[in-house]
Amino acid sequence: MTDRPPVRTDAAGQPLRLLHVHAHPDDESSKGAATTARYVSEGVRVMVATCTGGERGSILNPAMERPDIEANLAAVRAQEMDRAREILGIEQTWLGFVDSGLPEGDPLPPLPEGCFALQDPAIAAGPLVRVLREFRPQVVTTYDENGGYPHPDHIMCHKVTMAAVEAAADPDAWPEHGPAWAVSKVYFDHTFNMARAWAMHQAVLARGDESPFAGWLVGKTEADIASAPNRVTTSVYCADHFHIRDRALLAHATQIDPDGLWFRIPLELQRRVWPTEDFELVIDRIGVPLPEDDLFAGIAADVRAVDRLGCEA
Repeated sequence: MTDRPPVRTDAAGQPLRLLHVHAHPDDESSKGAATTARYVSEGVRVMVATCTGGERGSILNPAMERPDIEANLAAVRAQEMDRAREILGIEQTWLGFVDSGLPEGDPLPPLPEGCFALQDPAIAAGPLVRVLREFRPQVVTTYDENGGYPHPDHIMCHKVTMAAVEAAADPDAWPEHGPAWAVSKVYFDHTFNMARAWAMHQAVLARGDESPFAGWLVGKTEADIASAPNRVTTSVYCADHFHIRDRALLAHATQIDPDGLWFRIPLELQRRVWPTEDFELVIDRIGVPLPEDDLFAGIAADVRAVDRLGCEA
């Protein structure tokens, strides 16, 4: 018989379900995308809930700095999201909020009226409560309280996700969105953690190449990295799927420069130096020992597909 990959289910034999909540289109491809690709390959249903359309994002790829792109940025970014969705093999839904943009200057200018970052998280949680109750994920990922980095939409994404997870489990909250659903585990994405950045930085410098991490690590020493707080509880091996992550990233052509430094690091080096993507378990309703190597630890029951003769494949 042909060897088939494991089909991962919960104890009731239902497909595992993973929901990522992200602020903008492209975030799903730059944060945890190789983990996503791994789980999709194992039969997990993965959905991305995208809070905003990225309407106020900057164009970061010089080749896309064209008047026709700038005039239709929202539509272009939606098309890019659709291509990334196909590459990753995921489901995707828009929560319908308006991009806040990244304020710059000293002092910072006020945020645009009506934007995502100015919403009341308790009210803005409503659309995500609906998604949680309809999709019923066992696992949810989002950003930490700092947004991963301090973009106002990322910080609001954190607030809305945590409010929605709590409300979705409360049968008295948002009854119009269906029966209550309690997510078993919630994680913060820590793909960009200091230990990983340092290890990759040193490996790139050892090759005699320019490091994309240099600006982030200015003035840092190995001792600084060793003493830095490490919030990672869960490291998911996904090196075999880094190439899918990169294809999904490149689908966001307005945001990703294919000639940038990030794409000059050979995949072989990335796989050797840091073959995981990293997360922090922050809600655990089932009780699992830490550290973990699987977002579905304590939930999954792995089985192999069985052919119609009843023989294990």
